[in-house]
Amino acid sequence: MKSDPVGFVLQDPYTRETLETGRGYLLNPANGNRYYINSGIPVFMTEDAMTGDNLKYSRFYDRISRFYRASTVVYCWLKGTTEKKVKSLYLDLLEIQSNSNVLEVSIGSADNLRHLPQPANYAGIDISFGMLTMAKKHLKHWNIPAALVQGEAENLPFQDNTFDVVFHVGGINYFNDKGRALCEMIRVAKPGSKILVADETESVVANTYQKNPFTRNLYQLADRDLSVPVHLLPPGMKETEVRYFFDQRIYCLTFRKPS
Repeated sequence: MKSDPVGFVLQDPYTRETLETGRGYLLNPANGNRYYINSGIPVFMTEDAMTGDNLKYSRFYDRISRFYRASTVVYCWLKGTTEKKVKSLYLDLLEIQSNSNVLEVSIGSADNLRHLPQPANYAGIDISFGMLTMAKKHLKHWNIPAALVQGEAENLPFQDNTFDVVFHVGGINYFNDKGRALCEMIRVAKPGSKILVADETESVVANTYQKNPFTRNLYQLADRDLSVPVHLLPPGMKETEVRYFFDQRIYCLTFRKPS
């Protein structure tokens, strides 16, 4: 049975048990855990439960959420291109068909969905509630239906083999556990599905974020591995390929879950 708040079957992200819908919350009847629904968005990870980089970057994106979309548009303009042109480089690789179930991990302010085929059954998860608030506002303005949930990529609240397409753009470099997040994306994808993971390359972090006075303290990551996470994929993935776009600023890893 589909859960009312999002339109997809939800499960407890930590125990994998089925949830029941209550008045303003989702209940795990096996252990009594309640996950409250805030402004129509189920919340699976509150700030007081976050740790490490997930906590640090959740707070950062909460602070900049109102300005994030504008900053992306301006950044592309300064580089002599447009947001649409940059996003199409990797989003065009997605295999979205009419009525596909599509999950974006780290949906942010939902800017990518504006450039994807309609209709499809979209869902998005993000660790920043501030970004999800902006995503909800944007999706309403663009008239794009999508289910939004708040939680961490390392523990997705969706059942196995739910989505025809799973993708992530920007953020995995700074997850607490990149390998676990990749395994979760694979788990919720249907067999045979194509999965896409893209993020900024190490040179962008070093030459932009670490030199910018507004972000350099946040991005001093001497011990952080910013390489393409091919080595973190579990054995058996098919059609693995790495591409670079936008003058080597963005890497794009694609692979297929075995049938």
